[in-house]
Amino acid sequence: MKRLTISTFLAVALLSGCSSTEKVIPDVPPSDLYSTAQQALQSGNWNNAIERLEAMDSRYPFGAYSDQVQLDLIYAYYKNDDLALSQATIERFLRLNPTSPQADWVIYMRGLTHMAQDRSFMHDMFNIDRFDRDPTPSRQAFRDFKYLLERFPNSQYDADAKARMVFLKNQLAEYDLAVADFYVRREAWIAAINRCQQVQRLYPDTSAARKSLLLEKTAYAKLKLDKEVSRTEAMIKLNPVK
Repeated sequence: MKRLTISTFLAVALLSGCSSTEKVIPDVPPSDLYSTAQQALQSGNWNNAIERLEAMDSRYPFGAYSDQVQLDLIYAYYKNDDLALSQATIERFLRLNPTSPQADWVIYMRGLTHMAQDRSFMHDMFNIDRFDRDPTPSRQAFRDFKYLLERFPNSQYDADAKARMVFLKNQLAEYDLAVADFYVRREAWIAAINRCQQVQRLYPDTSAARKSLLLEKTAYAKLKLDKEVSRTEAMIKLNPVK
């Protein structure tokens, strides 16, 4: 949270015109500056690209390159893991350019940015199970991709958005399953049943939904609700865990 808070502050400062790049980037024509920024982007030198794009954004906010600079900054911030800055630039672009031909890509990038917020260095390095963490970024990413499909049904990014929605749905189901398991381990039987039913209602076609039936049966048995135990056993037979 500390990193996000600091990044958010920096995003506000940047978008308010407080970038320090004016002091280090030579005063050259915008075409030359943009050309060097593109070279940096193509070579994956994200910091170098960001410095030049920020300089252009500060010096020529209404110039011929203005919209493309914003789009390039979104991508460069994302690739550089400056996620708060990427998100702030996305929101700024959509606010100022609601009918842009690139709006579908920007919304797609917003989904990617939210997805990236739901990972950590330790998770990436050691593949740590993080289903007990806050799922808010994943929920926001799912909404972004859903909005993309609804608003731009013929977008070139639709196929990837659909695939990511499947991944996110399974991930979110696992989050809720982890919560249900936590309640079972704490013997909070009613809370466990409610969370299991939420998994089954929101994500019926996931592995987590089938696993939740086992937890639900345990909770009913502990409450000595024999009728519900029998009903859940029948559901387990119809939906075996694979």
